[in-house]
Amino acid sequence: MNRTAAVAITGLVTALFALFFLYPAFSVIGEAFKGKGGGFTADFFFDVFRNPVYREGLWNALALGLASTLATFLLAFPLALISHRYKFYGRGVLGVLILIPLVMPPFVGAIGIRHMLGVNGSLNAILTDLHLMSAQHPVDWLARGRFWGIVAMNALHLYPILYMNVSAALSNLDPAMEQAAENLGSSPWRRLWRITLPLAMPGIFAGSAIVFVWAFTELGVPLVFDFTRVAPVQVYDGIKDLNGNPAPYALVAVILVISALVFGINKALFGRQTAGSQPRPKGRGSEKPLTGFRSLACTAVFGIVFALAALPHCGVVLLSLSDDWYKTILPETLKADHYLAALGDPMVVPSIKNSLFYASGATLVDLVLGIAIAWVIVRSKITGRAILDSLVMLPLAVPGIVLAFGYLALSQEGRPLRFLIGVNNNPAMLLIVAYAVRRLPYVVRSAVAGLQQSNPALEEAARSLGATWFRTLRKVSLPLIGANLAAGGVLAFAFAMLEVSDSLILAQQQEHYPITKAIYMLLSALGSGQELAAALGVWAMIFLSISIIGAALLAGKRGGLFRV
Repeated sequence: MNRTAAVAITGLVTALFALFFLYPAFSVIGEAFKGKGGGFTADFFFDVFRNPVYREGLWNALALGLASTLATFLLAFPLALISHRYKFYGRGVLGVLILIPLVMPPFVGAIGIRHMLGVNGSLNAILTDLHLMSAQHPVDWLARGRFWGIVAMNALHLYPILYMNVSAALSNLDPAMEQAAENLGSSPWRRLWRITLPLAMPGIFAGSAIVFVWAFTELGVPLVFDFTRVAPVQVYDGIKDLNGNPAPYALVAVILVISALVFGINKALFGRQTAGSQPRPKGRGSEKPLTGFRSLACTAVFGIVFALAALPHCGVVLLSLSDDWYKTILPETLKADHYLAALGDPMVVPSIKNSLFYASGATLVDLVLGIAIAWVIVRSKITGRAILDSLVMLPLAVPGIVLAFGYLALSQEGRPLRFLIGVNNNPAMLLIVAYAVRRLPYVVRSAVAGLQQSNPALEEAARSLGATWFRTLRKVSLPLIGANLAAGGVLAFAFAMLEVSDSLILAQQQEHYPITKAIYMLLSALGSGQELAAALGVWAMIFLSISIIGAALLAGKRGGLFRV
C-alpha cells in the first residue's frame, strides 16, 4: 500500500477517534475533576466513595459484575471442556443451541422472567398448585432475590461469550501435553488443574473481562427489575441534572477507571499466549467418542443449560401471546393480536424506522473506516499500524454507559459536539456516531481476517498492470474479502439496532426513540404495555437471530466474534 495513503488514513482515523471516542471518554473524567472555579479537584471523585448512596450503588455494581462473572464461568467452562474432550450425541446441534442467548438483549429477557417470578407469576402458581405455598400469602421473589435475579439474567445471557473464548483457547492447546501427563499417571482432575486450566487462562480471562465489564455496567436489566441502588441506574437518573451537578460525572469516571483496570490487568497478565497454547498439531485430535450413559450425560448437561437459557425467551414469547396471564402457570389463552398491535402502536413503527436509519448509517461508516483501517494494518509497513490496531479495539474496553454519558454531556447547548444535534433536537447523527464507534471493532477484525487470508500477489499483479489503488481495491480486494465484510457488517448492524445504553440515554424525545427505548417505555405504559413490549422484543429477537446466523455462515468460523 502507498505509504502516503497509509499515513493519511492513520492520521484521519486517529483524529476521528480522538474527537468521537477519546474526547467523550476523557471529558467525563475531566468534568469529574473540575472544581467550581475551573481548577483541578479530586473532591467529587472521592465524594462517590464518601456518599453512602453512591457507595452502595458502586458496591452493588461490583458485586453484580463479580457474581455474574463467576456464574457465567460455572456455566461456560464445563460446557467448553466437555465439547473439547468428548464426542457425544447431538454435540453439533447442542453446541449451536446453547448460543441462543445472544439473540436477545438481556433486558428484554428480563421482561419475561419478571412476569414469571412476580407475585402473581408462574412460579407462585406452581407452588400453590403443589400446596407448597398459600395462595393468600404469595412470595414476592423479585423483592427478596432481585440481586440474584439480575445475576441469573446476566449469566444466562453472557455465558456464550465466555464459552466461545474458552473453546477457542482449548482448541489451540497442544494435546501432547495432556497426553504426556496421562501417560505419567496423572489423574483427570490433576491434569485439569495443573495443565488444562493454566494453559486456557488467556481465553478464560479474556472472556471474563468482557463479561465482568458488561455485567458491571449493565443498565437495562436493573431498570427492568427496579434495582435502583446500582451505579449504572444512578448515572441514568443523573441525566436529569447534568448542569451544575458533578456527581454523575464522578460516578462515570469511577466506572471507567474500574473497567480500564480490568482490561489492563487482563492484557498485562495474558497479552501473549503461553508456550503451550500454540496452534494444535494437525492429526492429533484428543476428542474421545462416548457411548451409552456417558454420552447421554454430556447431552443432558448441554440440554439443561439450553433449557435454562431459553427460559427468558419462553417467558417473553408467552407474554407476547397472552391475553390473560394472571396467577396461572401458563397463559389461559394465546393469541397473536399483540404482534399486530405492537406494529400499530404510534411509538413502535417510528422507532423501527429510526433504528433502521441509525444502524444503517453506523454500519456504512464502519464499513468504510473498517476497510481503510484493515488495509493499513495488513498491507502497509508504517510504524504506527500496531498502535492503530490497538486504538480501534479500545471501544470494547470502554463501557457503553460511559461513552453515552460523555456524548450526552458534550452535546448540550454550547458544548463542542452540539453540531451533531439536528433541528428539533434530533439526535440522529449523535446516535449514528455512538453506534459506529462502539461497533467498529467487529468490522475491523472481520476485514483484517479477510485480508490476512487473501493472497496479496493478486493485488500486486493488478497494480503492475497499471490499475490504480482504488480500482485494485474495488476489483480485486473487496471481492476477496466480501464474505468477511458482510459478516462484520451484519454483526455491527444487528447490535446497533438493539443497542441499549446509547439508546436509553441519548434519545430523549419520543419521535426519536430507537427500538430498545420504545420497548423500555412500553413496559411502563398502562393496559397492555408489557405485552406490546414483549411482542416488540420477539420481533427484535427474530431479527437478531437471523443476523447472527447469517454472520456465522458468512464468517465460516465460530468463536471469534467476541474475543478481546
